Amino acid sequence: LPVLLSLPGGGSTSATLETHDSLCRQLALHSGAAVVALDYRLAPEHRFPTAVDDCWAALQALARPDTGARLGLDGTRLAVGGDSAGGTLAAVSALMARDAGLPLALQVLITPGTIAHADTPSHARFAQGFLLERAQVEWFFDQYIAQADRTDWRFAPALAADHEGVAPACLVIAECDALVDEAVAYGDLLRAAGVAVDLEIWRGVTHDFIKMGRMLPEAAQARQFIAHALRKAFE
Repeated sequence: LPVLLSLPGGGSTSATLETHDSLCRQLALHSGAAVVALDYRLAPEHRFPTAVDDCWAALQALARPDTGARLGLDGTRLAVGGDSAGGTLAAVSALMARDAGLPLALQVLITPGTIAHADTPSHARFAQGFLLERAQVEWFFDQYIAQADRTDWRFAPALAADHEGVAPACLVIAECDALVDEAVAYGDLLRAAGVAVDLEIWRGVTHDFIKMGRMLPEAAQARQFIAHALRKAFE
């Protein structure tokens, strides 16, 4: 089976395999791919760059032939994806894969954070009352990373020296999300670097909408959008 390494969000402090189990199962069901969810180490006990290191180690392991033989996976058809902080980690992992010469079929970035500071207009526009609030963002940042490290591209992938040659991207964005501006801008960065980008903005929904499949038709639509992108990438 082709395989998606799924990296859960939660500000790098609170995500678990359980919080994202339904999402992973739905993506596996509709894409026909195996979805491997990673229980990477969380802050504040394990601060930056521990989560980055865990995700990169897992991606490398899935690409090895011995892993595929043992688990019934095709490491030559490999994608990485995640939501929120997991989307950040997926973008970083895709850059690391590019640098290491590890081929990826797709990077799936769901409402990702991509910049060093919460200073875009959307962070002000949706600072309160839209699920992910400015105070929460700053708390997550403080738990995860020192101020001096925030311009490291492994925290803020938009700050990487270049984005040419990274895997094609599927970007799922929520309109009423503090992270909407940086997510759209990251898609523009990738396109400017010659990367194929399939980007969709779901109107009227907030951060984390992707996990609200029982309540929001937009969540089900977004999951189908991702599944289609995975099927196409793995052809």
